[in-house]
Amino acid sequence: MIERNNISKKIFKILLFVPLIFYYGKQSYIAFDEGFYALQARWILEKGNWIIPLWWDEYVLDRTNGLQILIAKSQEIFGKNMFAAYLPTTIAAILMLFITFKLHEEFFGKNYAIVSPLILATTYLWFDYSHLATQDLIYSCLVTIGVFSLVKIYKNKFYIFLFGFWIGLAFMMKTFLVAVPLAALSPYLLTKRNLFITKSFWLGLIMGFIPFLLWSYSLNSYIDQNIIFYLFGKFNSLSKENNFTNPFYYYFWNIPITFLPWSIFSIIGLFSNTLESKKNKFVLTYFPLIVIIIISIFSTKTPYYPLQISSILSLNAYIGIKYLFSSKKYKYIMVFITSKLIPLFTTSLILIYLIFFKNALNFTAKENICMILGLISLASAWSFIKDKNNMKDVFITLIIGPYLLTSLLLQSGLFSDRSREIRETMEYLSSLDILKNQVIKVDKSNFGNEKGSSKLIRISLLTPNLGDGVDNLNNLNTSDLAWSTLSLKEQYKTDSYQIIYENKILSPWKLIRKN
Repeated sequence: MIERNNISKKIFKILLFVPLIFYYGKQSYIAFDEGFYALQARWILEKGNWIIPLWWDEYVLDRTNGLQILIAKSQEIFGKNMFAAYLPTTIAAILMLFITFKLHEEFFGKNYAIVSPLILATTYLWFDYSHLATQDLIYSCLVTIGVFSLVKIYKNKFYIFLFGFWIGLAFMMKTFLVAVPLAALSPYLLTKRNLFITKSFWLGLIMGFIPFLLWSYSLNSYIDQNIIFYLFGKFNSLSKENNFTNPFYYYFWNIPITFLPWSIFSIIGLFSNTLESKKNKFVLTYFPLIVIIIISIFSTKTPYYPLQISSILSLNAYIGIKYLFSSKKYKYIMVFITSKLIPLFTTSLILIYLIFFKNALNFTAKENICMILGLISLASAWSFIKDKNNMKDVFITLIIGPYLLTSLLLQSGLFSDRSREIRETMEYLSSLDILKNQVIKVDKSNFGNEKGSSKLIRISLLTPNLGDGVDNLNNLNTSDLAWSTLSLKEQYKTDSYQIIYENKILSPWKLIRKN
């Protein structure tokens, strides 16, 4: 009977994450970066070239091909659908939650071990990127595996091997960014320096780099120098001033925002752990702080760089909750903030949205209902936080609000059907008899600004029979269809092209036919 109850509890814990991970409805891509990678994966399957990343008929030599291969292989096995495209990210998300659960057990024991992965799953940054077909969450999962293997090393050869293995795989995902977590782990690695003279570590390191080495070797017949020089060139450009350059203090405000609603708890846990635990501070405090310092120094700063420490920040949020709600000094302040101020702020947010932004944002009825219900759930749940001595009640009351909010947001489609209007327009266009089984090419001479390129990526992904790119409309044959930004003035001037379809949602791109 006891064994049956334990099995039931485990199944219940697993089922808790289903509404946070799986979306049941139509999906669509954003353009950068997931649409870019999904389009490259499509070309892998259509052109049969698994070696070199393509952008139409040109080589893209500033990144690896790891994610595109994963997406293409998934679609080759499970069909050319979006579920298969997202499957590599979904698997990484599930694995990252599980490793966070195991890290919790390592640091704090089995009590409340489900809390840390639930905090992670309901954090805005992680929740957002766990539903994007990009390398970022896969890379962050590999970093988390690396941290876990280091914590578990002791004298176990498997974990020594695993610590070496993840490094090569992470390099295949994000190349030189792997140096950041390794540098941040260096204080802990100094206490484990015998690790570097073990055969298991070097075997793992070599095996982890095999995918990159094989890919790099295969590329040599296509390019004039080894890919590592191109990758270093990209790294060098990112280290200089560019469109993603931000001030040094960027992450000091960005991380607290993207880690909502657990930011304050994580910050408190980050520093309280330093005072209370010498054993855990290398991983729980030094590691995330050093990562933040390093990425703050680097010129290019993006919201997703801190994703690699999100599991550790979730563990710190758990520490922060326990510390604040067990403290006689801070407990009443936290109860007041969480049960009064945050519900008041959330309610005000709902009213402001309904009065000023509801019509402007053009959400569907489903999206509006789910978002408003989610925010009401958060406000209502946190309003019940009281001065309780039972930590189990505190955790349940704190988590249920964000859990319902994120579940409803996912099922609304806001985090899965991100280009809904373009998807609906392209579905209508694809249903027209005149276009069935017709190949549609793309006028490359019209590649313009980032906004136009962004829209073209999404249009191309939703074009059933996507043709090649053409450098000039004159290269089209009679009756050929193409996406172009051809203006009415140009159309009337040549009288060689007919605009088949255009609307403001697809603008500036129009579907044209050569006469």
